[in-house]
Amino acid sequence: MGGGAHATIGILRQKQGLRVLMTAALSISMVPMAEQRADIFNTTRWTLVLAAGGSDAKAKETALAALCTTYWNPIFIYIRRRGYDAEQAKDLTQEFFGRLLEKDWLAGLSREGSKFRAFLLVAVRRFLAVEYEHRTAIKRGGGAPPLALDGKELPEPASQDETPEVAFDRTWALTVIERALERVRAESKASGKDALFAQVAGFLAADPEPGAYDAVAHNLGISRSAVAMAVHRLRLRLREQVRAEVAETLSNHSQIEGEMQELLAALRR
Repeated sequence: MGGGAHATIGILRQKQGLRVLMTAALSISMVPMAEQRADIFNTTRWTLVLAAGGSDAKAKETALAALCTTYWNPIFIYIRRRGYDAEQAKDLTQEFFGRLLEKDWLAGLSREGSKFRAFLLVAVRRFLAVEYEHRTAIKRGGGAPPLALDGKELPEPASQDETPEVAFDRTWALTVIERALERVRAESKASGKDALFAQVAGFLAADPEPGAYDAVAHNLGISRSAVAMAVHRLRLRLREQVRAEVAETLSNHSQIEGEMQELLAALRR
């Protein structure tokens, strides 16, 4: 992720930045229903979740990689807030995702009316209950291959006052926004506007300081109004991608607003 994107993530990690962006994403109107892709809930990560519960070994491996990459941080933070230290939480998070597939916990998971975020939270609660009861007798790993983290930096809980559930939801919201931001960054790069994105990314979740647009305009050799228009368009695109990212874990479009409201509520606590 580029430097501008990193600057934006720094802002987003503050509750106010998260709240502003999530509120904005809730307030804008999406494209009319008739213009939306008809297959939006047939080609999302939800299908990866279903594939993970199947019998195809390759499909399981692919789905597990996607699940680990996307949902590792919320699970890790939840376990940390349950009282485990960083290394214990890392080991337990690794084992959780391994067992998620090894034990076929996803087998038979219905697409109708369910949300993957809620499923994961229930699953990790049960996993920790079993781990607590049998941790001296169970050999971690259970034969499942270790999940490569590629030097992943372990996140820290934002507050010691948060309940595990609130910490889970807040980290989930941050994960959603980070992935949406990465999509927008990739789009900008593909269209040859990566330099512009790097300069204005910090304005996507916070209003600019006086003179900030003028400085960017000078650096890029464009007008101040062009900078303002670029920020406006990128904000809209980011908000759309936030909503699209939320949709990836739901079974139907009607659940988007409720899911967004729940994530926003976690950020307000």
